[in-house]
Amino acid sequence: MNAAQTAAFQANGGFPPSAVSVVVIGAVFAVLLVWGVWAMRTAYVGWAEQRISQRQFLGVVVRFVALYLVLTFFLLS
Repeated sequence: MNAAQTAAFQANGGFPPSAVSVVVIGAVFAVLLVWGVWAMRTAYVGWAEQRISQRQFLGVVVRFVALYLVLTFFLLS
């Protein structure tokens, strides 16, 4: 955005465009964490009731951690 567009955005919105970026990234991480807790809890219940193996449970945890790390790298760098 050029200076005129940034000034118009801030005048009409009351906040700078960079604040929108912070809110969107925060929302992405909030949704990711809620989904991760749900996925790991569901996998834990399945493991505790012996419907899935420990290896499958660890697979869910490793996939979530990998997804979190990749998104952190791409969105926060």
